Amino acid sequence: MSRSGPGGAGPQVESVWDYPRPPRVEPFTGAITVELGGAMIARTPRAWRVLETSHPPTYYLPREAFADRALREASGSSWCEWKGRATYYDLIGGGVVAPKSAWSYLDPTPGFESIAGAVAVMAGDVDRCTVNGEVVVPQPGGFYGGWITSWVTGPFKGGPGSAGW
Repeated sequence: MSRSGPGGAGPQVESVWDYPRPPRVEPFTGAITVELGGAMIARTPRAWRVLETSHPPTYYLPREAFADRALREASGSSWCEWKGRATYYDLIGGGVVAPKSAWSYLDPTPGFESIAGAVAVMAGDVDRCTVNGEVVVPQPGGFYGGWITSWVTGPFKGGPGSAGW
């Protein structure tokens, strides 16, 4: 259930336990930035969020949001039961390389077509990611790519003891 943030103003507070399973994708309008090596490597006023029970949102940015040469194809792939085959990218900024810190679904499964070619970032692998000016906290565990903001509440999958959720 969503409710107003503190003082009745600001974004809606969301519980990840109200997100669906299987997950859904929805458009997001708001300022998103990604910084690496002291450089702004991505900036966009629009993106998509994938919402799944027990996970903070994963943000997918349009490829054109990334600076020139900020994305470099990386080897390997993985399979998501919901979205299909993911391809990986190294992120590059300010002379720093964050290996396999971004991914995309070039040909996602039905229901996720809107994120085809969009790029998600592991917030814990870069200097900082922001949503509407707020620095995000990476989803715990290092495997999932969710971004935690003050308006998203858990507990979140990924931390110790959550493998069986």
